[in-house]
Amino acid sequence: MKLFVGLGNPGSKYAQNRHNIGFMALDQIASDHGFAPFKGKFQGALTEGRLGREKVLLLKPETFMNLSGQSVGEAMRFYKLTPDDVVVFHDELDLKPGKLKYKTGGGHAGHNGLRSIHQHIGEAYGRVRMGVGHPGRKDLVSHYVLHDFHKMDQDWLDDMLRGISEGAAHLAEGDTAKFSNAVAMRLNPPRPSTGKANPNVKDKPEAKSEKPQANAKPQAAPVEDTRSAMQKLMDKFS
Repeated sequence: MKLFVGLGNPGSKYAQNRHNIGFMALDQIASDHGFAPFKGKFQGALTEGRLGREKVLLLKPETFMNLSGQSVGEAMRFYKLTPDDVVVFHDELDLKPGKLKYKTGGGHAGHNGLRSIHQHIGEAYGRVRMGVGHPGRKDLVSHYVLHDFHKMDQDWLDDMLRGISEGAAHLAEGDTAKFSNAVAMRLNPPRPSTGKANPNVKDKPEAKSEKPQANAKPQAAPVEDTRSAMQKLMDKFS
């Protein structure tokens, strides 16, 4: 069993904030894969279903970001899970918008949700780092992450969420490479071949063969007329 945790803040006020991209990821997975409706449990919203061959719990802590670890710790203890069974989806300031990376372990880099989870279960859990970019100044970070995504962000955001959902079964089974590839295929799809000829290249006329056809009959050489002028005249009236 796996526990997927999405980080965010509860309430409609925060629903479209950059800080809530983890909630958005879990909502996309739940919707696309037919999970049951979320219900209140473990100081959060919980649902369960299957991704590929794995049973998966989806948890959105509702303790507000800086206490997220309380909810995660309760769920882990109840289901007797280890940090290896946990994957956390969260916003990442150090990645450009539309970039995603998976990692296991490491520091929290000042993220309040991760800091709280570190305190309750340690650091040896998986993280799906979802890039939202950086405002450029440290003093602007709080306002930036607690602000809604811009309209210009909607295309890449939609592609990222759909890619996460499409690769979720691979992630549940531990194949992080296939998961990352599924997201990459959504964010940077290969350009389709149009099959059209290059307009800058003109068609060359078909070259005519200079060789005689294999079945062509050779023409007979003309026979030289050796008759005299008198003989030709006599033959004409004969």
